Amino acid sequence: MNNTAGLGLFQDKEYERPYPRSVTITAATCAILFSIVGVLGNLVTVIALLKYTRLRRHATTAFVISLSISDLIFSAVNLPLTASRYLNEAWVLGETLCQIFPLFFYGNVAVSLLSMVAITINRYVLISKSDIYARLYTNRGITVMLILIWVVSFSLLLPPLTGIWGRLGLDPKTFSCTILRKNGKSPKKMLFVIGFVIPCVVIIVSYLCIYWKVRKSRKNLEAHIGTRRNNGFHRREDSRVTRLMLTIFLCFLLCFLPLMLVNVIDDKVKVPILHVVGSILAWASSVVNPFIYAGTNKLYRDAYRQILCPITSSKTNVPGVKPTCSHSSKVSSPQVT
Repeated sequence: MNNTAGLGLFQDKEYERPYPRSVTITAATCAILFSIVGVLGNLVTVIALLKYTRLRRHATTAFVISLSISDLIFSAVNLPLTASRYLNEAWVLGETLCQIFPLFFYGNVAVSLLSMVAITINRYVLISKSDIYARLYTNRGITVMLILIWVVSFSLLLPPLTGIWGRLGLDPKTFSCTILRKNGKSPKKMLFVIGFVIPCVVIIVSYLCIYWKVRKSRKNLEAHIGTRRNNGFHRREDSRVTRLMLTIFLCFLLCFLPLMLVNVIDDKVKVPILHVVGSILAWASSVVNPFIYAGTNKLYRDAYRQILCPITSSKTNVPGVKPTCSHSSKVSSPQVT
């Protein structure tokens, strides 16, 4: 396709629009609102977790920061572009950004899920395999895991990005930039299985194993603690963190599963309004996590308070009382940051 023809395709106003104007305005408004809240919330989360010593030393925090960064990129890049698309009822930002948009969209979904996989495995190893925890979750080990999460997530999109299998481009019917068919073939179903279904299955199985271990025996966790006086406290705190991460996953699943199912089942976009509803739910996933952290876990609230209300936070510290770590992983792995 030459440049003139491509520009005409991207700016064609005569194409029959699949959505009522009220739907596109609502979608654009949601995208703008979610973008603002998502950027602020996730930026504060990253800064708070990096600065708050009691959380910074734990392996779980590193993967939570990875999850927050992926949500931050999504809020800062994808949502403003999405708002423009719905406001103009066309893609007017050129072919390059039309390829970047789905790359970041699907890549960040994969990063979010693989970060949650890493969090879940971290919790499982902590509870069930505490004897090898310190060897796995060193600074170097965590860094390698984080690099793998990001490299694997975006590498999955190399086939459509290079045009080997499908392609990234504009779907004029819904004026959306997405993964398109090439020579009648598309990797969408494969990406759905590898990048969504398999990570979800791993997470669900891991949480079932955690539940079974916690229900059947406390011995591994108690051996991991080291001092009996605080066993009950640490056990409760580890359970709270595990429940928090399970809540994060369930909210992600609730937000993204409708869109993923619609993209696979209705890949020819016969019912376009379902794609809009699914998209709005997916956008919400980049916004909700900071509220879940703050609403369900005291240490995360303290981390936010240290950034947002430093004077109040300093007054709440009692002199002479050493803070107690909520993640018992700190005891077995003092090198972890």
